[in-house]
Amino acid sequence: MIFNQIIKKNIMSGQPELIDYLVFTQSVSDVFQKALNFINNNILHSQKERGVNSTGEPEIPRIALEELLVNALIHRDYFVSAPIRIFVFFNRIEIISPGQLPNNLTIENIKNGNSNIRNPIIASFASKILPYRGLGNGIRRAINAYANMNFYEDKESNIFKVIITRK
Repeated sequence: MIFNQIIKKNIMSGQPELIDYLVFTQSVSDVFQKALNFINNNILHSQKERGVNSTGEPEIPRIALEELLVNALIHRDYFVSAPIRIFVFFNRIEIISPGQLPNNLTIENIKNGNSNIRNPIIASFASKILPYRGLGNGIRRAINAYANMNFYEDKESNIFKVIITRK
């Protein structure tokens, strides 16, 4: 599944709290890896009790980022001609997916593990191309790993947004 090319821009003016953003338009597995790398390159890593030369622990656990990115890629509305967007701010990270929650799903439903497969073909390949750990558990797993996040469904703009609050 090829989507075009990746577009990356550094923001120097306009919104001073915005550090960087990325618009994703490649194959699902490439987008996943590049998105994960993009976020990891723009967040803090602390050494904690590790040695000076270690990579450090990211301020947001990898499992939370993986689950949110997998959900954005598998469950987005591919009939909406718009890319997944990620914005990294000093105080938050926003992951914006085209489309609303499918059918009768609500934010509370997805937090409780309810799911609805919007893209069954992509979901069937997910375990082969992504760190996909099963249907209905991703949001709960992300919240368990890092609770400082909120979910928003904007029906007027036809987007679903996850805002991860940074420490």
